[in-house]
Amino acid sequence: MEMNTEQPQDGQLNIELSEEIAEGVYSNLAIITHSNSEFVVDFIKMLPGVPKAKVKSRIILTPQHAKRLLQALKENIAKYENANGTIKADTMPPIPMNFGGPTAQA
Repeated sequence: MEMNTEQPQDGQLNIELSEEIAEGVYSNLAIITHSNSEFVVDFIKMLPGVPKAKVKSRIILTPQHAKRLLQALKENIAKYENANGTIKADTMPPIPMNFGGPTAQA
């Protein structure tokens, strides 16, 4: 695998997105941890009636990139709310492990 480290002449960055990655991964929970050198964001999918959740994706960021991500999220949420109205973000209640569905049994 060969990487081209030269910056494009026109300042544009060419980003490749494979079909597999373009499909995305659904997540309804994120857990963030950090050390002095990185932030780790685990994206998790919890299913109704299943007491065990799986990490579907893990992203590791430098503190500087984590702060840039925070700013980008703030800007995009503001744009979304300007177009669609305020997103209701009540305080997070305890996560019901069954989401109101039947309790899983072995």
